[in-house]
Amino acid sequence: MAQKQLTEGKPLKLILCFMLPIFLGNLFQQFYNFVDALVVGRFLGINALGAVGATSPLIFLVISFIFASTQGFSVITAQKFGAQKYEEVKKSLSASLILSFLLTFVLTILSAPFSYKMLAFLNTPPDIINLANDYLYIMFIGIFATVFYNVSSNVIRALGDSKTPLYFLIFSSFLNIALDIIFIAKFNMGIKGAAWATVISQGVSTILCIIFMFCKFPILRLKKQDWKVSFEFLYEHLRVGIPMGFQMSVLTIGIIALQYVLNGFGSIAVAAYTTAMRVDQMFSQTLLAIGATAAVFSAQNYGANKMSRIREGARASVLLAGIISIISMIIIVLFSDNIISLFMSEPNSEVIHLAEIYLHIIVIFYFFLGVLLIYRNILQGMGSVMAPLASGISELIARTLCAFILGHYFKYLGICFATPCAWIAAAIVLYLGYKISLAKNLKKLKNKQRLQNNRV
Repeated sequence: MAQKQLTEGKPLKLILCFMLPIFLGNLFQQFYNFVDALVVGRFLGINALGAVGATSPLIFLVISFIFASTQGFSVITAQKFGAQKYEEVKKSLSASLILSFLLTFVLTILSAPFSYKMLAFLNTPPDIINLANDYLYIMFIGIFATVFYNVSSNVIRALGDSKTPLYFLIFSSFLNIALDIIFIAKFNMGIKGAAWATVISQGVSTILCIIFMFCKFPILRLKKQDWKVSFEFLYEHLRVGIPMGFQMSVLTIGIIALQYVLNGFGSIAVAAYTTAMRVDQMFSQTLLAIGATAAVFSAQNYGANKMSRIREGARASVLLAGIISIISMIIIVLFSDNIISLFMSEPNSEVIHLAEIYLHIIVIFYFFLGVLLIYRNILQGMGSVMAPLASGISELIARTLCAFILGHYFKYLGICFATPCAWIAAAIVLYLGYKISLAKNLKKLKNKQRLQNNRV
């Protein structure tokens, strides 16, 4: 079998080897957004590029809730695998699929019919709101493709295999590029073509990943009895998954508040911020990969009652985050103007200047993003939900206050500092939560071992 235990071996080596395929997978997943922005900006112009950017917080609000929830479900899968309860691993997959389907259905119904009203509420500039709505509606009705890819990939990673999801994302990314060019340049479908290209390519990747998952992993081949899961078992998944989903939703409300303030500065500012965000998202994928690895590492070792290894894994992850942050800073400072110019057939000096301001500020604080992602995922891997939720609330408050206050006094420059302030606030809460949670679990484990020794 291709699954892998992360409960034995040197944590630094295991984390590095495991996170590399996740990083490449995240990179290719971001490639969807990157290529959309690249093709849209070059073929359809600055307004269309701004329209795609104006939809990002709303798309993130819906998808992140489902994604975080399904990641929470896979934490239970990883814990069962770490404890070597393989029959419960199958039931955990069944529970994840059932709950993901229900969440996707409900949220699609609540989002797609109201796409234009959401954009209007966010004060989207009049010259791009119709374009933004065309893109947003299609992305909302195609949510299922993203969700079920993430469900299958999270389950596979929970078993210690971070390579398989990568292969399908590579295929899907190249399909996305081809469809972008065909739909926009060949068939003149405009911004709708970019949205359909993303949905179709992700849908194909989802189907292939699920089929391959069942074929490759005997432990995941579900039988009729595996679908008979009790309410208590479903609740065990919901107890971890739903708070993670709400935590991401709380976080996203802050991003929406920031977008509201940003929209008031006009379509040029929106286009610049959109472009900078695309570059930022590409560079931050390594830190996201470390966080995702930390979640699986901590979940498996938590299931195996190896708390000291969780602490070793945290230290190794923070070390990697520090190194990656420095490398990212050097590359962005030296080459940001060249990277930004890729998004425009006729480079706009104002857009490039504003985008560079954001990137040069945000990259300074990448280490805090890394700390945030590592400790949030470790806590979630251990089944802890309160500290991550509290961090989401602190992130919401910091981002919203900074967006409105700094945005009022310093305009676009103030907006650029809102996200770093949110990262720092959340990182402090999560680090304290990690120290408290780990100490409690270590104490609980020692007491358990002492009782066992007394019985012997």
